[in-house]
Amino acid sequence: MVDSWATMDLSIIIVNWNSIDYLKKCLSSIYGHAPGMQFEVVVVDNASYDGCAAILASDFPEVRFVQSTENLGFARANNLAFSKSTGRTLLFLNPDTEITGGALERMLVVFESKPDAGVVGCRLLNGDLSIQITSVQAFPTILNEALDITRLREWFPRSRLWGNAALWEREPCVSEVDCISGACLMIRRDVFEAVGHFSTGYFMYVEDRDLCYKVRQAGYRSYFINTAEVIHFGGTSTGSRPESSFETIMRCESLFSFMRWRRGRLYAGMYRLTMAATAVGRLAALGILSAFRSRRNQDRQLQNSLTKWVAIFRWTTGFESWARGYARESS
Repeated sequence: MVDSWATMDLSIIIVNWNSIDYLKKCLSSIYGHAPGMQFEVVVVDNASYDGCAAILASDFPEVRFVQSTENLGFARANNLAFSKSTGRTLLFLNPDTEITGGALERMLVVFESKPDAGVVGCRLLNGDLSIQITSVQAFPTILNEALDITRLREWFPRSRLWGNAALWEREPCVSEVDCISGACLMIRRDVFEAVGHFSTGYFMYVEDRDLCYKVRQAGYRSYFINTAEVIHFGGTSTGSRPESSFETIMRCESLFSFMRWRRGRLYAGMYRLTMAATAVGRLAALGILSAFRSRRNQDRQLQNSLTKWVAIFRWTTGFESWARGYARESS
């Protein structure tokens, strides 16, 4: 049952962290393509104090603003914003996104046409309007994490390993998928409450896949609609810059936590061992490739790959135990 006090059709929830320039464009796109329904926007600043409070007050006074005094991470900050919302449907939206015409209405219609829909997502586009393959994903497994290689994804884009075959459908359709990207994830309020909100055991990464997993376990489904599109600039920046060792290790730690909480300690242990073997294999291959190139000609991508897999190997062998401090008991 939807809470009787839920007064809005839609609550758009945004967590800001040093993203004020993106946030202004995001909000302009929301109000510039205002859906034909009652909606509200709730923004939480995750202790970045980047001036968003003053800018929202002057340029977007209708936004409900919440200032957090600490960086709560993705899950806890979104849960905080949810507690301030009143919508019957929720849209968790990254600040580095821009809404395109009709996207929100098309996503909402899916809930009407699919009675078992708990979560709905849309096609995410990079700044150059190419498709982001992380718009939809499969639930994490040992196999799809160990084989997550760009070339394999290019060769077998419709493989069930990646869970994003729906991205490549050319005809307008609504497809059931495993996971919707947290950059633009719409969910029914009653479903979000039933599954216990975002799990706060993660500081960053995997929260969206974990939420979709809990939704599936509760008997609901996640759907992807390919006729609704949202531009996500963060996908471009992530792909064009090296992932820091901190981000790499936190991703591994979050995936390990998902495996442990949702698939058991033995499975999580096998994931760590598999990633150790994978890291050794990748580093050996990269070392051979590096040997055939002069130091002057070694490209940045190769250096980034070496840094990434060294970090992963260090994590698998326990040298990055500090990361465990970011994990809490799953909720």
